[in-house]
Amino acid sequence: MATMRDIATKAEVSTATVSRVINGDPTLSVTAETRKRIMEVVDELHYKLPRKKSGKTSESVQVKNIGLVITNDETIDPYFLSIRLGVESVCEKYSMNISSVLTVGKSDFTAVTLSRFDGLIIFGDVIIEELRDVYYHNDNIVIVDFLPEENSYDVVLSDFETATGQVMDYLFNLGHTDIAYIGGQGAIRGITTEQIISKEDTRKQIYEKKMKEKGLYNPEAILLGEFGSNSGYLLTKELIESAAKPTAVVVASDPMAIGVMRALHEAGIKVPDEISVFSFDDIESAAYLNPSLSTVKIHTEEMGRTAVKLLYDRIHGERVLPLKVVLPTELVVRDSVDIKKA
Repeated sequence: MATMRDIATKAEVSTATVSRVINGDPTLSVTAETRKRIMEVVDELHYKLPRKKSGKTSESVQVKNIGLVITNDETIDPYFLSIRLGVESVCEKYSMNISSVLTVGKSDFTAVTLSRFDGLIIFGDVIIEELRDVYYHNDNIVIVDFLPEENSYDVVLSDFETATGQVMDYLFNLGHTDIAYIGGQGAIRGITTEQIISKEDTRKQIYEKKMKEKGLYNPEAILLGEFGSNSGYLLTKELIESAAKPTAVVVASDPMAIGVMRALHEAGIKVPDEISVFSFDDIESAAYLNPSLSTVKIHTEEMGRTAVKLLYDRIHGERVLPLKVVLPTELVVRDSVDIKKA
């Protein structure tokens, strides 16, 4: 059976673009030629589009229209795209239809716009008070990858706290003491205003905690930017030119790590002989880099599937108490870490 990745490869576009074209994302800007090429490949590979059920079915199988709210650019970091693919994979099973994908900073968030949704799945950090000002029609909200202070909503998270601790302990056990951190700036975004509230990433917090416990903390070894390859590249060039001389670097995402490894290669710094690199996400390309990337596997598609199940339960009144689901992670050790260092 053909997948969106198959279509993306054959149409020579990203998986994110395929997903957004197929789902009719109104915020997507592509040429008519690209859109036509994607749909021709869809037909050629006999890809089955999600079926929309008739509204005349019985109440027990009545299709619910849901909205997805996205805070990050999926073309830069496929993390949220993978979560969305997990959502899409089970919507039909739970009689749900993704009627619209709304992007923070681009889409129009009004009470009228949101009133047509039976529920919302939020990807990332948003200012909850602003959301509730325009979505007060029901409490059918599931938040993915963000834990708001208000505990009234179902939340799906990955266990970054445990995972980061495991990465740090692994590097310590190999004998690393000079460990740098390259990550993204955390931000909670307004959906009806341009307000942005700074937020510390859990990975950075645990990194700092572990380094301080060992008496190894060096603030100059922490560099923050955006969650993308270009940012990882530029931050690594800064790190190389700084006084910090790490033997290992923990990177907050695989796309950033791709930029990190590129900058190290250009500087003639060998990975892992001179510096080890450990990242997060385990995107598909991580295993095919040279050297292959050590990373923490985040079960992103399972996060999406779990969010749909939680939203289904809430829409159908199967429980009252909000749930916080924390999914486990896995360390995937590959060639970018020198296991012979110890």
